[in-house]
Amino acid sequence: MKEIAVYGVGGFGREVHSLIDQINHEKQEYEFIGYFDDGIRKGELINGYPVLGGKSELNSWDKNLNVVFAIGDPKTKKDIINSIKNTSLSYPILIHPNVLIGDMKFNSVGEGAIICAGNIITVNIEIGKHVILNLSCTTGHDTKIGDYSSFMPTVNISGEVVIEEGVYVGTGAKIINQLTIGEFSIIGSGAVVAKSIPPKCTAVGIPAKPIKFHE
Repeated sequence: MKEIAVYGVGGFGREVHSLIDQINHEKQEYEFIGYFDDGIRKGELINGYPVLGGKSELNSWDKNLNVVFAIGDPKTKKDIINSIKNTSLSYPILIHPNVLIGDMKFNSVGEGAIICAGNIITVNIEIGKHVILNLSCTTGHDTKIGDYSSFMPTVNISGEVVIEEGVYVGTGAKIINQLTIGEFSIIGSGAVVAKSIPPKCTAVGIPAKPIKFHE
């Protein structure tokens, strides 16, 4: 089995550990060895597994290791991943066994993506690197999702949507078809996106409208 660790010991990190266990129930693929996190003391136990260190320990890890980044905030996630230069590390794609996904000849999923239980992914969909699709999201045909984007539970994405790099979409939001969401924008929980959203803004409401812009 391949050794695997999770960066991030928060609630989602522990959920990703559970996802790994559920993948192993179908086929023994990974041996979970622990967590990495720069905010927790090395050696502390999280649900019985050790914190193995932080970014510096990952950069100095001297044997092959699969690492998955359980970090919801896209900018933080991108910054941490870009700080890791160790070529011994690999970033597996984790897909829950009950996910309904179309023919992979016509869909693509980037390294490090996490697709949780209950997702439905149809056809001709491009999912970028280190994307998180949390519980029970739906993604319609011909959608493109940029690297590092994160979707909280029960987000619905209609067809032909372009989601640029680093977008964060809150729980229960809905995105109407043929729209674009600009890079590093934030869509609030429960929002209904009926018009394209510009980059680097926070948009909320029904219909969703930008309420502030940020760097």
